[in-house]
Amino acid sequence: MTRDVIHSEKAPKAIGPYSQAIRSGNTVYLSGQIPLDPATGELVPGDVSAQTQQVMSNLEAVLAAAGCTFANVVRCGIFLTDLADFGKVNEIYGRYFPANPPARATVQVAALPRGAKVEIDCIAVQ
Repeated sequence: MTRDVIHSEKAPKAIGPYSQAIRSGNTVYLSGQIPLDPATGELVPGDVSAQTQQVMSNLEAVLAAAGCTFANVVRCGIFLTDLADFGKVNEIYGRYFPANPPARATVQVAALPRGAKVEIDCIAVQ
């Protein structure tokens, strides 16, 4: 089994012992992204909409480093600290999947790293 590490300087560096993404065969597994600004490593200011926009930008950068786009994504996991933010997150997230969106799970969690309100991971297939 081949296992290639994917890394983008346009996405935040990992804050723990994990890779931004791993390619195995024609599948790319992206680690969860939180709304960190890649330039500063700090949480972006603003509400859950601003945070979701940054998360999607971070995912987009890692997908690009793997030679993928959002059109390659087959599954996402969304983690929210407050399910009341579901609609706001969907509004931003949906812009990246205008047709044939991937399978998805959304769950509420007690907390996320660095005090983030949202984290999203995904799987892409080439």
